[in-house]
Amino acid sequence: MKVKNILVSQPKPVDCDKSPYGDLIRKFNVKIEFRKFFKIEGVAAKEFRQERINILDFTAIIFTSKHAVDHFFRICEEMRITVPDTMKYFCISESTALYLQKYVLYRKRKIFHGKEQFQQLLEVIKKHKTESYLLPCSDLLNNEMSDVFDENKINYTKALMFETVSADLSDIDITNFDMLVFFSPSGIKSLQANYPNFVQGETVIAAFGATTHTAIKEAGLTLNIEAPSPKAPSMIMALNQFLEKAAKGK
Repeated sequence: MKVKNILVSQPKPVDCDKSPYGDLIRKFNVKIEFRKFFKIEGVAAKEFRQERINILDFTAIIFTSKHAVDHFFRICEEMRITVPDTMKYFCISESTALYLQKYVLYRKRKIFHGKEQFQQLLEVIKKHKTESYLLPCSDLLNNEMSDVFDENKINYTKALMFETVSADLSDIDITNFDMLVFFSPSGIKSLQANYPNFVQGETVIAAFGATTHTAIKEAGLTLNIEAPSPKAPSMIMALNQFLEKAAKGK
């Protein structure tokens, strides 16, 4: 299977030539285009009020992304809420925790984080079961996450603060690409919205993350390249391995 044209559903790297994608382009003589398939839009404070959630009723906030951080503090500003210094923050990763410095003084005793994986964050949260948690989220919150919180009897409340909206991809002819690369269920949702008559055929589909894998299968598509995996912990490694096999005609 020859792959010459690849569409990656992410913004183009600042310096593509020096990025790992640049290495793939040179090594396999492929063309790679980048296009974000969706955009994030904040829920207006007026809409948030309809959820009847009082942010100051909670003792801790769970952040699963930088988007969640931005929109939580945006809502607080719009509603003129001053977050108390006693508030604790539980973040999905260290990078998300460090991102909090944009809004609060970084104090390790109040900021906790996992190591990218939700299960790792859960283990941290389980050590603080007496907290009352607020979970700022989008309209595409992973149901698995809610189920796990419920199973572990975590006292939490979901707060819809932002939404994922499909980007307009009408200028892209999806049939021109031999491979599509996805990193979130939102990308799959956008693919279906923009190309309702899309037929996969020989198109190779690559995806990163368990929720993205599930979204692809639920859409009735075939997942050809799966990452992370024991042999390919990153998408770049997975693409490299697939293209090497394709070049050898395997």
